[in-house]
Amino acid sequence: MRLLRSILFNVGVLIITPLFSILAIVLFPLPAVLHSRIISSWAYVVIFWLKLTCGLSYRVIGKENIPNHSCVLLAKHQSAWETIAFQTIFPPQIWVMKRSLLLIPFLGWAFAALKAIAINRSAGREALKQLVSQGKDRLARGLWVVIFPEGTRITPGQKGKYHIGGAWLASHTQATVVPVAHNAGEFWRKNSFNKTPGVITVSIGKPIDATNLKPDALNQMVEDWIESEMPKLRGL
Repeated sequence: MRLLRSILFNVGVLIITPLFSILAIVLFPLPAVLHSRIISSWAYVVIFWLKLTCGLSYRVIGKENIPNHSCVLLAKHQSAWETIAFQTIFPPQIWVMKRSLLLIPFLGWAFAALKAIAINRSAGREALKQLVSQGKDRLARGLWVVIFPEGTRITPGQKGKYHIGGAWLASHTQATVVPVAHNAGEFWRKNSFNKTPGVITVSIGKPIDATNLKPDALNQMVEDWIESEMPKLRGL
């Protein structure tokens, strides 16, 4: 039954994603925030469909910690779920991603139309310069910048290396950082087709003012909070 439900969910996503991708391209000239708000309706549909087909929903702790201005969001990365659900939890946003994702038919084209920041991770300091330049532009447009510091999906109970990029962006733009922990990987595992019914918990930490904070210190603060929060969410 779980397999059947997961198949039904994926079929639904495959049907609606090209439609919203085309819409994202057509609406490209709109202001960035309005553009994002319209296209994020895709995420609302997917999350509703996920609950209906797979019995998987979510709850949020610390929603009062979401500022009313654009921020840099640094989050745990365990699943494909958070790349969808964050659009229903946080204000209009774009994501920092590896450049190759732009080549994915429809979905990659939508990322490009939404002004995602696509970087070459092997470019080192040049990638950081691009991140700051484009990140500053997106923040000025009123968009949140979402970054997964570990860079890839991490198995529940494990921890990856927290890369400096997100903290570097926040420090160099004097932006506010919002750390986020969640246990989505307990229900929608990396590279897993099946989804486990249940309630994912998202925990939002207190905002961190990056003004006068060095990237290394800021990155450590984010890592310490997220990793101390994760054991509290295991099994919830």
